[in-house]
Formats: sequence, C-alpha cells, structure tokens
Amino acid sequence: MTLPDEPPLQGTTVVTVAVNLPGPVAAARLAGLGAQVTTVLPPGGDPLEHYQPDWYADLHRGQELVTLDLKREEDRDRLDTLLADADVLITSSRPSALRRLGLDFGTLHARHPRLCQVDVVGSPGRRAELPGHDLTYQAAVGLVRPPDVPATLVADLVGAERAVGEALAALLERGRTEQGSRREVALEDAAAAMAEPAVRGLTAQGGLLGGGLPGYAVYPAAVGHVALAALEPHFLRRTVEALGVEATHHAFAEVFGGRTAEEWETWATEHDVPLVAVREAGT
Repeated sequence: MTLPDEPPLQGTTVVTVAVNLPGPVAAARLAGLGAQVTTVLPPGGDPLEHYQPDWYADLHRGQELVTLDLKREEDRDRLDTLLADADVLITSSRPSALRRLGLDFGTLHARHPRLCQVDVVGSPGRRAELPGHDLTYQAAVGLVRPPDVPATLVADLVGAERAVGEALAALLERGRTEQGSRREVALEDAAAAMAEPAVRGLTAQGGLLGGGLPGYAVYPAAVGHVALAALEPHFLRRTVEALGVEATHHAFAEVFGGRTAEEWETWATEHDVPLVAVREAGT
C-alpha cells in the first residue's frame, strides 16, 4: 500500500481570530496537518507573545500573520475577503463580542454558507458569556491543589485538541451537506473531562492510580524522586524480582532511597522496568 504524499488538509484554508492559547495551538495543529493558516491579530497583538515569545513563534511558524482592527469597517471588510476563500474560522471571543463584530455564525453563514466555524468559549451554551480562564476551569472541577497553581494548562490544551476535532468534523459534514456549520468547544467541558479519573476515584489521593498501588507511585531516592509505573502484573513481577523486595510501599521506599533517581533510571532501562526520574519541566 502506497501512502499519499500530500498531507490530509492540503488545500484547506483556515482563518483564526483566536488569541491566547487554545486557538493558536489548534491552528498550529491544523497547519501541521497541511492546512494553510492565516492568523488575524488585533492591534495590540496576542498576549501569548508577551508571556512566552518563543512558544508564540513556534505556534505561528509557517502561517500568514495579519493585523486588523476589527472595530474599523475597512478592516472588517479585509477579514471578510479572507473568509470568502476560507474553509474554517476559529474564534475565541464571547458570543456578544462576535455579534458586535458581525462574526457570529448566523451573520457569517448568510455571506459564506460553506464556511465552517469553531467557536472556543469558556462555558457552554447560554453560559458562554461568563468570564474565566484555565485556572478557574481547573479549580472548579477539582484539579487545583491549593496553594499551588497547576503545572500545565489542561483546559486550554485539551480545548485546542477538541477544536481541531470539531474543525475536522465540520469539514466532514460539509462534504455531505455542502454547508458549513458551527461547532462549539467549551474549555469548562474540557477541564471536566480531564477531571474524570479523579472524580471516579481512580487518581484521587489514595486511589488505585493516586498512590494506592505500590507499583504505581512516586518514591524519594537518595537524590530526587522516581516515578514507578509497574501497573501490569508482568512489570510488577519483573520489578520485585530485580529488586529482591516485596511489592509494598515500605519495601519500595526503602530500596529506592539507596541510589539517586538518575541511577535508578539507568537501572530501569537495563531491566525493562517502567520507571523514570522525576524532573522539572524543561529539564
């Protein structure tokens, strides 16, 4: 079987007016699948560029960047010209803001009936006007452990992946109906989906994957910590046989305290055991 040389979204045009994180991540993923992406920026730019310019540059590599003030009629006309040839529009503003700019689906669909629109919002449906960000969405579903701030932006990143999926679903639907559609991605829903393992008790503190199983836990080493994920019986059996200990929290803690985390990681590679040294992000 010969695989096609062209990427799957070759010939697909995406316009995004979404700033911050979910929109740019989604647009970058679509670009990676072969889509031609035009990012429309407000006069003040994207806050992400000020927070993390390197990541911003990575996410927009290979895209066309256009700065428009959508409060001005002539700039809205320029955007409308872009949308006339576009297959997908990604937004991340509140519904009321989209209506003021004439970017709500009803208005755009009347002018561009084949345009597929993905609206990234905070809360779903009628609650889409409520303010919020990744931190509030994670906090509301139990993913925040005070006083610490989460180590990553779960709702934003999962929301971006959902936006990609909804864009592909809309394009697939258009192939059958010849009509564009509106798809909504709520970051609040994305956070709730990521909280399911904890809600179900699986990763809650003391749960089976929350430290309850000796073979699936984090242990202090002589220097640093190790993460052991010997979840399957054959991995657990291999681990205890190689270490010569019983499969208990106490036994694992005692033996792992005898070497550094880096030394244990080397040992794990040699013995085909799922264990790594716990590292800081970016190291």
